[in-house]
Amino acid sequence: MTTDRNALPIFLGIDTGGTYTDAVLWAEERGVVAKAKSLTTRHDLAEGISGAVDAVLDKAAVAPPSIKLVSMSTTLATNALVEGQGGRVALVMVGFSAADLERDGLKAALGSDPVVFCPGGHDVHGNAQPLDLSALEEALPALGGSVSGFAVCAYFATRNPAHENAARDMIRKATGLPVTASHELSSKLGGPRRALTTLLNARLISMIDRLVAATEGFLAQRGIDAPLMVVRGDGALVSAAFARARPIETILSGPAASLVGARHMTGLDDAMVSDIGGTTTDVAVLDRGRPRLDPEGATVGGFRTMVEAVAMRTFGLGGDSEVSLEDGGLAPRIQLGPRRLVPLALAGVRHEAVVREHLERQLRAPNPGRMDGRFALRTGVPDRLAAGLTAPEQKLYDTLTDVPQPLDRVLASTAQAATLNRLVARGLVHVSGFTPSDAAHTLGLQRNWNTATGRMAAELFARRRDGRGQPIAATPEEISRRVLDALSRRSAEVILETAFAEDGLDGAATVAHALVQRAVDGDHGIARLAVSLDRPVIGLGASAPLHYAGLPPLVGNDCVVPEDTDVANALGAVVGQVRVSVEARISQPKEGLFRVAAGDTIRDFPNEAAAMELAETEIRAVAAERAREAGAADANVELLRDIRTATVEGQRTFIEAILTATAAGRPRIAE
Repeated sequence: MTTDRNALPIFLGIDTGGTYTDAVLWAEERGVVAKAKSLTTRHDLAEGISGAVDAVLDKAAVAPPSIKLVSMSTTLATNALVEGQGGRVALVMVGFSAADLERDGLKAALGSDPVVFCPGGHDVHGNAQPLDLSALEEALPALGGSVSGFAVCAYFATRNPAHENAARDMIRKATGLPVTASHELSSKLGGPRRALTTLLNARLISMIDRLVAATEGFLAQRGIDAPLMVVRGDGALVSAAFARARPIETILSGPAASLVGARHMTGLDDAMVSDIGGTTTDVAVLDRGRPRLDPEGATVGGFRTMVEAVAMRTFGLGGDSEVSLEDGGLAPRIQLGPRRLVPLALAGVRHEAVVREHLERQLRAPNPGRMDGRFALRTGVPDRLAAGLTAPEQKLYDTLTDVPQPLDRVLASTAQAATLNRLVARGLVHVSGFTPSDAAHTLGLQRNWNTATGRMAAELFARRRDGRGQPIAATPEEISRRVLDALSRRSAEVILETAFAEDGLDGAATVAHALVQRAVDGDHGIARLAVSLDRPVIGLGASAPLHYAGLPPLVGNDCVVPEDTDVANALGAVVGQVRVSVEARISQPKEGLFRVAAGDTIRDFPNEAAAMELAETEIRAVAAERAREAGAADANVELLRDIRTATVEGQRTFIEAILTATAAGRPRIAE
């Protein structure tokens, strides 16, 4: 250990992904000091975090007191939404009807979770309708023991949050469970989509809370006394306490951090950034050195939220994607994702004897079985998160343990397969099976897990029958090459699809698929088509050097894979800024009355000037305070005014004003 190194203020970046937890030490004077990886341990996130951080501290020979800031990004929230996971929550709708569930995908997102409707809400100017919370009060005793949290959305709560606050306070007093109110997340109109955002936030609270608690506990044990920050979906940093209350804002946290890291590592101002992980591939655009933001809200897992985040398209495609065959056809194509499986090469690391025993048994069978090479095991989440299971779900869940069990011995019917899928969707159970990671192990391109169990997984998959009753591949190596080729081809498709979508083209997915297919086959047909990106691709992720090697001819431009691409997210987590925005709105409910709505403040003024003065003063103060709460050391506040007027018979008429205050600054560091 050197004196000079420990004298430097060093920042620790952590990224908790679906498969790996990364850690990087960074100093402004030196750049990356050291980096390390450890498997993400979902049953106890502290294990993966401690494995990565201990390894990076040992590599750099850095004493814990030298670390002055810890910043973390995570793909756990993104992955949970893509895979349809999350805790069971109750949705409380104040002033809405059952018909409103049909809008903006709210009913699909709610699924079988309970919903309570109560009369109330406000009009567009913040005037209250009669509130009646008796239905909620009656339902709370039963709901308190069967859900992990609540989401509350009231009609026009962004204009007056009083009824949301009343419902929130009643729930907290009766149950003590976490409650998310919609006005705390977004100031935009559109009740059903705001309810959807609130519902997803409530589902993610327990997951992000466990992550932050695990990180804080580990840091305390190691004697690292430094502020803990979390990357938000727009690339900004916020304090851990801020993220705990608003976990929905951490969707696309990992991808946003990767964009910041990509720009920092390559210096490229204009690029397509494609980050491939174990579960997802995240694609976004860098323009003039900044990531494009999606003003309509981030779309993840098919749901359009009201969370402002990078304009990122997230695809269920990664090294741990489920490998399957398309239905029908004499020569079925290989399909990848969107579900993540535990690779059998990885399952064989901790449970080699059990996994090998059953794989060998299945290989000895004269004919392939429908569930060959498939196992199930518990994720290890706390028992309270398994509340509300149906009798068939509870029965199946009770038969599983943290040791992989073969599905051909666990499932006795098709109905049980559907039950298993519901347990997977709740985040209670993992399925293990053949993935591109197993294919890479089979071909000797990846060696960090159990090559033997990975190769057996490929051998079992190669035995599957095509439409003529023949094995789909002669050897495990052949099927593995086809799987990796399919992953490269699909990667090109999602990059081109993102480019077409950013250009506003309809049918982006279909066009991208057709162009890549023709490029792969070398068959241009009568209409000769070619496509090329106007900017290079920055390939991120530990497996990017493997999967993106064949990308340039498919996208018509270079692919740059930076030296530290494997820890881009963790690096991006420590080089960002705290940034918080607050919005105030001034309306005119009637002639000569100007109403200011800024957070919980609702005030009326007789003239426009007085209303504007209060709104500006209020949101400047609120933005500065929220930036401080979010961890900023010294935030600079900028104000944007959008005043909407009309001219009637030569006279100016005030319609509405929207004021946005943005506070930004570097995070506080330890003394």
